[in-house]
Amino acid sequence: MSPTNNPVIRLANKSDAPAIHAMLLEIARATGCEDKFKSNPDDLARDGFGDKPAFEALIATENEKPVAVCLYFPSYSTFRGQAGLYIQDLYVAPSHRGGGFARKLVVAVAKRARETGKTYIRLSVDAENIGGQRFYEKIGMRRADDEQIFILDGSAFTDLGTGE
Repeated sequence: MSPTNNPVIRLANKSDAPAIHAMLLEIARATGCEDKFKSNPDDLARDGFGDKPAFEALIATENEKPVAVCLYFPSYSTFRGQAGLYIQDLYVAPSHRGGGFARKLVVAVAKRARETGKTYIRLSVDAENIGGQRFYEKIGMRRADDEQIFILDGSAFTDLGTGE
């Protein structure tokens, strides 16, 4: 199948959870994190498409087959006093890279952000993903050199959350 430059991009729905999960698993494999990938399609269906969705996703299809996804959720900057979106995952199938899918997905997220009163997009990219970093810079994103990402999870999360 040869990639096209006219993907159909739409808001994902609950029935897309297995396809979204499969694409996210490919991200985990590509970044060497498959052993850390614990979610399943039911988790995504429950958390993304219920009464209080934790995220939204835009999915790109070609001939109705999912070939790319961009998963994001609300963000808020107290410094800016403004709401934005945080892109958690962006994936394009290897067979469709270079066809404009990633850019079109980010453009669609930016449009959705503007339509819902958001004023910025944030994301983090794997430190070793140089191609991804170049792509984000090419579309106008800038590196936030003044920040570091910290994570609290596992037993440290449990211990702190149950402590005083």
